Amino acid sequence: MEQSINTKCVQAGYTPKNGEPRQIPIVQSTTFKYDTSEDMGKLFDLEASGYFYTRLQNPTNDYVAAKIAALEGGTAAMLTSSGQAANFFAIFNICEAGSHIVASSSIYGGTFNLIAVTLKKMGIDVTFVNPDASEDELNAAFKPNTRAMFGETIANPALTVLDIEKFAKIAHAHNVPLIVDNTFPTPVNCRPIEWGADIVTHSTTKYMDGHGAAVGGCIVDSGNFDWMAHKDMYPGLTTPDESYHGITYAERFGKAGAFITKATAQLMRDLGCIQSPQNAFLLNLGLESLHVRMPRHVENGQAVAEFLEKDSRVSKVNYSGLPSDKYHALAEKYLPNGGCGVVSFELKGGRAAAEKFMKALKLIAIETHVADARSCCLNPATSTHRQMTDEQLEAAGIPAGLIRVSCGLEDKKDLIADLKQALESI
Repeated sequence: MEQSINTKCVQAGYTPKNGEPRQIPIVQSTTFKYDTSEDMGKLFDLEASGYFYTRLQNPTNDYVAAKIAALEGGTAAMLTSSGQAANFFAIFNICEAGSHIVASSSIYGGTFNLIAVTLKKMGIDVTFVNPDASEDELNAAFKPNTRAMFGETIANPALTVLDIEKFAKIAHAHNVPLIVDNTFPTPVNCRPIEWGADIVTHSTTKYMDGHGAAVGGCIVDSGNFDWMAHKDMYPGLTTPDESYHGITYAERFGKAGAFITKATAQLMRDLGCIQSPQNAFLLNLGLESLHVRMPRHVENGQAVAEFLEKDSRVSKVNYSGLPSDKYHALAEKYLPNGGCGVVSFELKGGRAAAEKFMKALKLIAIETHVADARSCCLNPATSTHRQMTDEQLEAAGIPAGLIRVSCGLEDKKDLIADLKQALESI
């Protein structure tokens, strides 16, 4: 019987047997004992399932990854040490020096830098596209060596909403998978696989953990992309891996398991960006209440956005739940239950107004973080982007008076009261 996502948040991934612990066990061990070398050899040959070293796999991590796969509607998943590691692995698992990707230009700054700078140093080129571009413009970005397309469901911090179905259609027309970072909505509010995405990534540090306790990431494979149908484009999956006993992942594990198995056996083996079992345990605690918390984040975000839109000191509010927002129609399609609790807005007084506003906040904390139980706020011009001039900020789409507020789980009346008194200080 298919369970609702609410039940999956609580129950999926781990079912204890008779006499076993009700909560997932924290297997805090680097290694695992076997009676014979032959037993362990079968694991190294991927002929048997099991564990031999936590850098590759750990039972605690696998329970939690299985839960997230169930939430997203995927066939396999793996945890990583951070959201950045998840996006890197998702791309690098199918790209190599000489490859090219197409990516939305409206994505998290850290991911933009990963793609534009670090991957470029590794020989992987990129063409950034406006997420609002026409199909013709998107098609024009593809090259013979393009191997993936990338975007974020709700971009951080621009809060643009990706037209997942359009991006998936274009990606598949060029025989490449669509990778979607679904961190902000979480699978509670959007499941990109249902709209055609092939790979879904998360910074589990945000709403999934939900309490600012544990850094982590996750990759989920839909199991829908046929790697063997495009054998020449993805040799890492469709030809023997001589670094792992000559296994051809797509043949041995099929569409459902090839991508994650290769990412584990090859990338995690060599790069080691594993999530600690302790962090996975904390993440699972957050997942158990995700379906309860997300509606409250959305309720608070909507209330704050509506309040800010009416204030004369605010020139613009970015929140797809507002009918006036550019992405409201897309949000109604992909995010019918709301998107997230993050709102950004621009103050008319620019940098000076932003500085006064930030100093006056009492309840909402100043942090370089978003998406947990406690509300927090950031003015990029005076923090993360303080090295840039006002002109440079404007050109980057981050005006000096821009404020990003992440609405937590407090009472919305208290959040609005704090914002109101801070606005009055300008």
